[in-house]
Amino acid sequence: MQPAKLLAGKRGLVMGVANDKSIAWGIAAAAAAQGAEIAFSYQMEGFGKRLKPLADSIGSDILIECDVAAEGAVQNCFDDLAQHWPQIDFVVHALAYSDKAELKGAYLDTSRDNFTNTMMVSAYSFTEVARAARPMMADGGALLTLSYIGAQRITPNYNVMGVAKAALEASVRYLAVDLGGENIRVNGLSAGPMRTLAGAAIGGARHIFRHSETHAPLRRNPGLDEVGRSGLYLISDLSSGVTGEVHFVDGGFNTTAIPFEDS
Repeated sequence: MQPAKLLAGKRGLVMGVANDKSIAWGIAAAAAAQGAEIAFSYQMEGFGKRLKPLADSIGSDILIECDVAAEGAVQNCFDDLAQHWPQIDFVVHALAYSDKAELKGAYLDTSRDNFTNTMMVSAYSFTEVARAARPMMADGGALLTLSYIGAQRITPNYNVMGVAKAALEASVRYLAVDLGGENIRVNGLSAGPMRTLAGAAIGGARHIFRHSETHAPLRRNPGLDEVGRSGLYLISDLSSGVTGEVHFVDGGFNTTAIPFEDS
């Protein structure tokens, strides 16, 4: 007899897949392989066109446009999703944005407009998602967002995005308290450097990638399948006792202060 799949009978929304290199796609693929039904949201038509073949590959036919920068878009997205499914079990939030021109130079020079936009899309949208998802999680569920070590430590050319990710990680903790009594768990996943569309927007990405793989205890950066499986853990019942956490998948790089000389 085949063992039951981890997410058999479960349904969830994945927000922010840009292409097949996206962390969100790694999680979606891992979840689908374990029996989950997946719906997707995308920012605009161009992303939707790239997303459709990926969605088709796992049997998903629910694709909803949702530009979280627009007021009311998140609630409209979940209202639309509710027309397909009355209840969901998990949401993966993989949304972030900042003006690429301001992700270099000094953080001191961050503009007011870009600070506001970066915080709105990269941090506050997760709170909006949690609020909109809550009524669809009557039997509990899991909310997962994506962070990076630049939220906790200085990282070149991360600037205002690091500040936004720090706010996002704080939001994970506060939302975990707000929703814990309803058995809705809230966690973050902080992956090491990966060759994603978002990662390519960071200046000096090659230096960051090589530094991390050189000094991480595992001497490498994680693969998409590894990050996907860690996301699977956090949205499945395997992590039923875990909430308010930021889970690192970076080969142990986050544990390193001063590398040993031989590294």
